[in-house]
Amino acid sequence: MAKSELILALEQIEREKGVKKDDILQMIEGAVVSSLRKHVGEETRIEASIDPETAEFHANVVKLVVETVANPELEISLEQARRYDKRAQVGQDVKLPAPAADFARIAAQTAKQVLTQKVREVERDKLYDEFKPKEGEVISGAVHRFMDRNIVVDLGKTEAILPLREQIRRERYSVGGRVRAVILRVDKAQRGPQVLLSRASPQFLRRLFELEVPEIGEKIVEIVEAVRDPGFRAKVVVRSHDPKVDPIGACVGIRGSRIRSIMNEISGERIDLIPYSEDLATSLGNSLAPAKVSRVNILDADSRRAEIIVPDEQLSLAIGKEGQNVRMACRLTNWSLEVKSKQQASEAASGALAALEGVGPKTIEVLLKAGLTDLEKLANCSVSDLTALQGVGEKTAAKIIAAAQQARSKPRG
Repeated sequence: MAKSELILALEQIEREKGVKKDDILQMIEGAVVSSLRKHVGEETRIEASIDPETAEFHANVVKLVVETVANPELEISLEQARRYDKRAQVGQDVKLPAPAADFARIAAQTAKQVLTQKVREVERDKLYDEFKPKEGEVISGAVHRFMDRNIVVDLGKTEAILPLREQIRRERYSVGGRVRAVILRVDKAQRGPQVLLSRASPQFLRRLFELEVPEIGEKIVEIVEAVRDPGFRAKVVVRSHDPKVDPIGACVGIRGSRIRSIMNEISGERIDLIPYSEDLATSLGNSLAPAKVSRVNILDADSRRAEIIVPDEQLSLAIGKEGQNVRMACRLTNWSLEVKSKQQASEAASGALAALEGVGPKTIEVLLKAGLTDLEKLANCSVSDLTALQGVGEKTAAKIIAAAQQARSKPRG
């Protein structure tokens, strides 16, 4: 039996588009049944089938044979039933041919609609399946058009959105210009996959490092944490899993070639490379790079509060313009950091120590030189800790510790 043009066309579409012929035929059968029901009754039972070789359509209306017809859409009398099947009996189903004129026209229209719909669905699903695994990858496309302040980027097979919040603020884009970004997320949508891009996320910066620094791609050097103020500044904590490889040097490259290439991609954004440390105080101090830190005091580990003392001339650098540097350090470490100069810390400590009962100017000077400027630390000292200091006897040491403990227990206003 020769194959019809429809079947040959469906088989070709199956090869080229990946749309299964049997799925199309099944959808056409369902659509034909739905269309016929509008002509012969919404409650009517209809059976439809398509020959998978010849594409010949068959459709029947199924009714129950009854003595007295109560619902003509579902029931038929024995007398009428025997016009179609002489062996029909009450209680049996009988099949009546569907109206031929309506059936042929509906079948042809439905086949075209279903085929178009199915091809679109399959193409959308294929695009989603292609782009979903690419989440987190860097991709390049052309600026296609603008939607308000969002950018539509042509990726070739589909379009993506670069929202305003994921753009680098200082950058300007023009239609036709090339843009590189990380695929932040891929969602299913009615018109195909919705691809969300980002140039402002730390993830984009991480991927640029992976592309530019072979040691990161090879897992020799690891980016532990990264935060950004897109287009202005970034802080990146790196560690090496090979003692022979310097993580900072690997990321900077010969004469700064690697780090410069990354900075050029993100509009000159300054990048502070910070060596990883397992020591908490060192880690908190390093986060304020490029400022040099003199001392780190952990004020409250539970609430993650610390005081960082820097040389007087480093204070403005540590805080940064409009507080940017210390703010980013707080985000990087997830700690609340209070930055003070040595002079500020000394004045504050002197004031706190002077408020303690029985502590005179000479004793304050000794305590400051020993680095015992924090009441919490002082309250936790033993008498022997303090008597080791020049000029502090046992009675004085005991008084200092008792006064610090009392001051610590007072509620702060």
